[in-house]
Amino acid sequence: MKTIAPGDHAPTEVAAARYSTGSVVSKDGTVIGYREVGRGPALILLHGAMESAQSHMQLAEALADRFTVYLPDRRGRGLSGPYDKDHSVETDVQDMAALLAKTGAHYVMGVSSGAIIWLQAALTLPIRKAVIFEPPLPINGSLPTAFVHRYDTEIAQGEVAAALVSAMKGTQMGPPIFNLIPRGLLERLTTTMMASEEKKAGSEDVTMRMLAPTLHYDFQLATEMDGALERFKGIRAEVLLLGGSKSPAYLKAGLDALEKVLPHVTRVELPGLGHGATGNSDRGGRPERAAQVLRQFFG
Repeated sequence: MKTIAPGDHAPTEVAAARYSTGSVVSKDGTVIGYREVGRGPALILLHGAMESAQSHMQLAEALADRFTVYLPDRRGRGLSGPYDKDHSVETDVQDMAALLAKTGAHYVMGVSSGAIIWLQAALTLPIRKAVIFEPPLPINGSLPTAFVHRYDTEIAQGEVAAALVSAMKGTQMGPPIFNLIPRGLLERLTTTMMASEEKKAGSEDVTMRMLAPTLHYDFQLATEMDGALERFKGIRAEVLLLGGSKSPAYLKAGLDALEKVLPHVTRVELPGLGHGATGNSDRGGRPERAAQVLRQFFG
């Protein structure tokens, strides 16, 4: 286990944080690495698409006085091993089962595609309380998927900036001005952003270029949930559905549908915030506001 102290190659946005690292071995032998911060009851915080463990370090720090927060890297990122060709949501569940067994955690939070993993895991694993933040669930055709083929093609051709633009526009995650900027300019701006990020990145950082290919598995995870809504009636954990008032309509549709089927559910909306609400502040998040909600729910 390694301790990262101020001055090491920790991400710039969390340079003041202290955390240790560890790992577990999943059922198929893949190593799943994690960061650990804080003291108290164990809480596993699972990131979403285009994110890694470091993406929610500020939220973890805000909770560290009350909880021991574990932030795993999902496969293909940072401290964890690669995806394999037979990957499915059950593989992700097995990864989390290994981490639950090591940490003894019964509290979990999942963001976006990470929330999908915890929904599936809650059907079989010993989870008592779960915060589910905006899972991209297919609800009566609500989930945008038309862009995925183009994204996959661009990744295969090594056109990373183009693929990221396709994903950003397809998932409606860009600001409204995105629709007014010519695609070619967006690709050039993305290329510049990636180059700038890579120039500043420390050895522990997971960059946009590294994350870009993992989006394929996030899209796969979302489409795999088609028709899965009814099965979530079997979840016995207490669930807090969390979302932002400025998030895309298809994400709100997923929360609406879950609110109707989950047996033990509470719903909270963060006014004025969008899909990045729980992440680090340098990416537009407001982790202190999310932490207030989590403290109350898990407290």
